[in-house]
Amino acid sequence: MTKRIALLLAALVLIGSVALAAPAQELVFALQNEPDGFDPSVTNNSFASPFLTNVFEGLVTYDTTDGSMIPGNAESWTVSDDGLTYTFTLREGLKWSDGSPLTAKDYLYTFKRILTPETAAQYLNLVTDYIEGAQEYYDGAGSDEALGVKAPDDRTLVLTLKTPAPYYLSILTMWTFSPVQQATVEANGDQWTNKPDTYIVNGPFKVEAFNMGESVVLVKNPEYYDADKVKLERITFRYITDSATALMAYEAGEIDGSRGFPPNDYARLRASDAGVVMEAAYATTYYDINNAKAPYDNPLVRKALNLAVDRVSLIDNVIQTPALPAFSLIGPGYVVDGVDFVEGRSNFGLSETADVEGARAALAEAGYPNGEGFPTLQLSYYTNDTIKKVVEALAAMFTENLNIKVEISNEDWAVYYDNIQAGNYEVAAMGWGADYLHPMTFLPLLKTGDANNLVGYSNPEYDALVEQAQSETDPVAAMEIMRKAESLSAEEYPLLNLYYRANTMLLRAKVQGFYFDYSGSIFLKTAFIAE
Repeated sequence: MTKRIALLLAALVLIGSVALAAPAQELVFALQNEPDGFDPSVTNNSFASPFLTNVFEGLVTYDTTDGSMIPGNAESWTVSDDGLTYTFTLREGLKWSDGSPLTAKDYLYTFKRILTPETAAQYLNLVTDYIEGAQEYYDGAGSDEALGVKAPDDRTLVLTLKTPAPYYLSILTMWTFSPVQQATVEANGDQWTNKPDTYIVNGPFKVEAFNMGESVVLVKNPEYYDADKVKLERITFRYITDSATALMAYEAGEIDGSRGFPPNDYARLRASDAGVVMEAAYATTYYDINNAKAPYDNPLVRKALNLAVDRVSLIDNVIQTPALPAFSLIGPGYVVDGVDFVEGRSNFGLSETADVEGARAALAEAGYPNGEGFPTLQLSYYTNDTIKKVVEALAAMFTENLNIKVEISNEDWAVYYDNIQAGNYEVAAMGWGADYLHPMTFLPLLKTGDANNLVGYSNPEYDALVEQAQSETDPVAAMEIMRKAESLSAEEYPLLNLYYRANTMLLRAKVQGFYFDYSGSIFLKTAFIAE
């Protein structure tokens, strides 16, 4: 073989090896909102879900191929015959991202931390409503011995419920029940989530960098028990608040996906097969109405607002993505014995398009004929270009159909949500994506005293029905009770329900192996970049 031929063959081998080199396992994904926090025991903010579902894992989790419930940190579990006691056996050798052992005592600490008032856990009710002795513990009248959470050894966790709740296992998939490390929390207080060195996690990824207002960078967690199946080496979540800017970055090849994009580009992107991912959602877009503030404490005023809205126009002309008009809080998706929860349900006097005559009649009955004497309605929203368009459309509908004045205000999410929680609003953009596939993920939003009841609605009969449904073991009977509860509240119009939404995002075809659940959370444990 001549030297020239040998060099040629060597060059061809080099070229071939470059051509066959595996693509970099790195993903850049745009988010339109920065979350209010990264503490899984505290936040209920869906904007935190891309992070929390990928850096933490609880006792049970989801199969990323079909969405079924599978073991997470727990390798197995048993449920007592009376449905009250859940005994979990943790996987052997679990570790935190700092390499230290993760045991059942970490889960015990996490439950107790949620039950500490100073934690201000937004999903507190998911412990106090269900776990034996939890409410008393939270109130300071209970004890460790009476609390239905025990860790008899490093690999065993025992949960005891107050009453049977057949769906409680699905509640445990929520990030709220991800363990947090006692040492790092106690050493750093509420600042433990602010730095990668103190943000100790247990999921498939860990945080490499927090870049305030710009991005969060995740890298593969080598201490994760299933690390061999994790293919992505790096995930960069970039904050691009303007969805049009995010789309430009996507089409320029700067990012691999985006949680949002301009609705008027939906048809074009779908037609060009540009990477629109759409999944059915168990989620409702609604606006909070402050039931505790006059004149919105009057159900007739709330009814007038609901009747004045043209939901079809909002869907077709504003959001321009798949959705269904919503007349009450709970959307389609929960099925028992082949019957969907919403099948045969009333529209509660509402219609898909605006009922102007009915809206004006309700407002007149409330004491404001033709809008006379009605104070200027304060309509508020958090920074988001799509929501801005919805708010502007709603303001026009209220002005035209009710003959009232409307003022629009806008704040960044963190400030906005603080005001919502404090009751400093009148009508405000909100919504809820299911935390688990059951109507009970929605019903507590209107239960008296619940941390997530931000509208001030209170009806003792409704509360009693919700509590009755929580402990009903017959799914058919439970659904009937929940339907009664929903009907009772819907007839008092505590919310301005707009539409049941689908989950949509942009993601390049080369990104494969991800799971996108009904709440809009994206799981990247088994995702990879294909050639």
